[in-house]
Amino acid sequence: MERVIVIVGPTAVGKTALSIALAKELNGEIINADSTQVYKHMNIATAKATKEEQDGIPHHLLDIKEIDEDYTVYQFQKDARKLITDITNRGKIPILVGGTGLYIKAALYDYKFEKEEIKKDYKGYTTLELYNKLISLDPKVDIHKNNRKRIERALDYIKNNHKLFSEREKTDKCLYDVDFIGLTTDRETLYNRINKRVDIMVEQGLLEEAKKIYDSNIRSKAVMTPIGYKELFPYFEEKQSLEECLDKIKQNSRRYAKRQYTWFNNQMNITWYQVDFTNFNNTINKVLENIR
Repeated sequence: MERVIVIVGPTAVGKTALSIALAKELNGEIINADSTQVYKHMNIATAKATKEEQDGIPHHLLDIKEIDEDYTVYQFQKDARKLITDITNRGKIPILVGGTGLYIKAALYDYKFEKEEIKKDYKGYTTLELYNKLISLDPKVDIHKNNRKRIERALDYIKNNHKLFSEREKTDKCLYDVDFIGLTTDRETLYNRINKRVDIMVEQGLLEEAKKIYDSNIRSKAVMTPIGYKELFPYFEEKQSLEECLDKIKQNSRRYAKRQYTWFNNQMNITWYQVDFTNFNNTINKVLENIR
């Protein structure tokens, strides 16, 4: 069975730094498992590793799509599995890194996809209206009323497959020998790091990057999904102050981190490591001790 290392955790917790260190120590190559980093021209807000940060380690599934293109979980599953086989056959270890839990689960588990031909446009509906529609069709569905993305996916599933989302085939069979590594820290530290990282992104050119995307008039899923672009659109339209928009980015990032924890804890058997931000090498060494 092919061995795979997976690094997960909320935003701003050090996944990129750990992945580079492990790749160097274990002769690995990195597969991006962040749904926003597959797109070109979206670098700062998505916290994409720069060439300098990659430090010569091969990275896969970065910058493979234009922002007006779609890239589904099913496509990621095929691409990631092909890469896992290729990297393993070359005598190296594939390391999946990212915060998109559904991508990771689809790649590693016997996760079967059914028809996805029809993707309806739900822009004219509120999240509550969509939720109520879903419940009327599928009363047993287990989706939070505020999780719009999953609600839309469930409605599309019912439309495409003519059966209930709650009755779809589920599996927890893992196809690989996986080391699940989770990075974590206390809430106050994490939230401070998230807030600080947004400020650093501004220094790195976040406004300029977001303005180019805004001026493109492209409002695809790729553009509207990441945190850090759409929140700045009201600033460019002179409807809100820069401070208000940046505060919204920080708030949404903190909420997303909370959702990531919940998802990973419920979906995967992860070994969590408290990150030592004063000496990150301590965290690296602790992980290496457990997975060598």
